[in-house]
Amino acid sequence: MSDDFRALVLEQDEAGETHVHIRRLTEEDLPDEEVLLAVEYSSLNYKDGLAITGKGRVVRDFPMVPGIDLAGTVLSSRSQQYAAGDRVVLTGWGVGERHWGGYSQRQRVRPEWLVRLPDQLNAREAMAIGTAGFTAMLCVMTLQSAGVTPESGEVLVTGASGGVGSVAVAILANLGYQVAAVTGRPEGEDWLRQLGAGTIIPREEMARPCRALESQRWAGAVDTVGGAILARVLAETCYGGTVAACGLAGGVDLPTTVMPFILRNVGLQGVDSVMCPMARRQEAWERLARDLPREMLAALTQEVKLEQLPELAGQILAGKVRGRVVVSLSD
Repeated sequence: MSDDFRALVLEQDEAGETHVHIRRLTEEDLPDEEVLLAVEYSSLNYKDGLAITGKGRVVRDFPMVPGIDLAGTVLSSRSQQYAAGDRVVLTGWGVGERHWGGYSQRQRVRPEWLVRLPDQLNAREAMAIGTAGFTAMLCVMTLQSAGVTPESGEVLVTGASGGVGSVAVAILANLGYQVAAVTGRPEGEDWLRQLGAGTIIPREEMARPCRALESQRWAGAVDTVGGAILARVLAETCYGGTVAACGLAGGVDLPTTVMPFILRNVGLQGVDSVMCPMARRQEAWERLARDLPREMLAALTQEVKLEQLPELAGQILAGKVRGRVVVSLSD
């Protein structure tokens, strides 16, 4: 790699409009952090779509290199935690929002943000997983910690065609769970069945207004949507079941009652991947290396270049991107 390198940079004009540029930078342009990385891959997430399009005020300081995920190799380090040649992955911590992120061939980051890549994963596979897959695994771990087992009954995944939902379907199916997948894309039903979903439920069915309690259907659920769909999920969860909630694409309001909680002992557990403690991060990545089949990961993933991101950013916000998008930083 030459002394300069390519990066996607966001700038904002006086009118508050966000503009996207592919620029050549040098190491002097990077933040003054302790670990210099050669970034091999990043990924495209919903939050990256918000940043690139300027919607949602995800980015407040400009110029900004977005990309909330990255994976690569340490080039140099002022920290004793890492040395040149270490293979690492980074998700969360405000990277790509408050701190420069993964859409750059080189980046400087703080050592406490990094996780060593498990031996079984390469950088591309790590970004095929990314924040979405990492969040999916945290949700699965939450259900397991609450006692939801394959013998408990069917587990529901909402937003199953998206990044978090599709990885959750694949992990749960591989672990032996019966999986029901909620999707608004009929054309993707065969794909979801390939990932392991046994039942496909149209999004419209789950979005209908519900009573305080409905017939018990789900031993547990991974909800990536929120809003009215989460309300129905809670109303349909079986006695003692748990719902792991990690998304708000369907809205921040939750039109429910206390009835599922006090009459059916249903648990609602929030799942955050941004500030997740390091020990749990390491456990989740080790679990991903073990419990997510490589063939399923390949079926989930498409690879793109930096130049394609502005168009794809709009598509992911419109719900038109299926599975995971890996961003190659190679020339």
